[in-house]
Amino acid sequence: MNYCEKIHYSILKAKPNEFGAMVDDLLNRLPRNEVILRLVFFGTPASNEQYMVRRGLLREKVGSFFRENEPVLSYVSQPPLDTPLLVEIHSFAPDEDDRITFRHNGEMPYVLLENKSGRFLFAGGFQGNVLHSGTERQAEEAFRSLEAVLEREGFPWHSIIRQWNYIENITAFDGTDQHYQAFNNVRSEFYGKADWPNGYPAATGIGANLGGILIDVDAAVFSSPEAFSTPIDNKLQIAAHAYSERVLEVSKRKKSTPKFERAKSMTFQERKLVYISGTAAIRGEESLAGVGLERQSRITMENIRELIGDARLEMLRVYLKNKSDYEEAVRLMETYGLDIPISYMWADVCREELLIEIEGIAIR
Repeated sequence: MNYCEKIHYSILKAKPNEFGAMVDDLLNRLPRNEVILRLVFFGTPASNEQYMVRRGLLREKVGSFFRENEPVLSYVSQPPLDTPLLVEIHSFAPDEDDRITFRHNGEMPYVLLENKSGRFLFAGGFQGNVLHSGTERQAEEAFRSLEAVLEREGFPWHSIIRQWNYIENITAFDGTDQHYQAFNNVRSEFYGKADWPNGYPAATGIGANLGGILIDVDAAVFSSPEAFSTPIDNKLQIAAHAYSERVLEVSKRKKSTPKFERAKSMTFQERKLVYISGTAAIRGEESLAGVGLERQSRITMENIRELIGDARLEMLRVYLKNKSDYEEAVRLMETYGLDIPISYMWADVCREELLIEIEGIAIR
């Protein structure tokens, strides 16, 4: 089978209960007939101290459940809007051509997949000192941890195909330094260590109410001419890495652009998997401000359709700035008739005027 037929994405939601009991319930409901590559838990801790305790409990329970086959694990402090705890699952149905290896970088697990198409890295949970470091320092610490895994496994920076960046209080300022801009400056410094001959990764930079800086990545080094990645532009938008300074904030007097593509695909013979970056109601480089949730939602989905063409959506995450918009957002998404997993999270978007951001995965 083709890679695109073997990779699967699903979502499980917990009923209200004590945190540990909810984790146990979700773990016991995971797919049993596939290899779990990545688990991303979304929840609502009350403080960063509680976040750290729950992150530790998650690591303990997941490690005990999987033992030597421990998947990538991340705990994102974003409140799901229809459940107290949600897990997003990335799983794989290997055949005789696939070799899957489970490894650790310190406490953090990561997974390698190797087959005739190439080598694929699934890694994440990269964080700095959540309790004692500021945004810029946490970003540096997270990127250094990521860099260590890339170097250890022989993946250059430009092999990153998809990156998820969760940033506590993304639009807040430490003095004159905006959190998102501080993160972008650090990202640019690390990305600047390499050339990017085939475009930057697809990426999401999204707010979290707690948890500091958290980074997850998928990376690929291809070994077959029939397998390759392609950056995807949206003719309706300026590429984020080409933004003018006018739409950027300041952090330590620098205004580095966000280094990501609007989407990026991986092609395997006749099939294609498309990673859709965090997408919002932006045309050119300007936000559609003051037009309301429905209009922003429609423009966002038009942007996504422009990126994926006739590919089929497999999963979406919907981030909402306001909790009160949840029911309307569900109604709007239902008009598209999508029979796919969709999660709804309460999270700050990278610009104050944006009410909704959507990311996802599609296959053609």
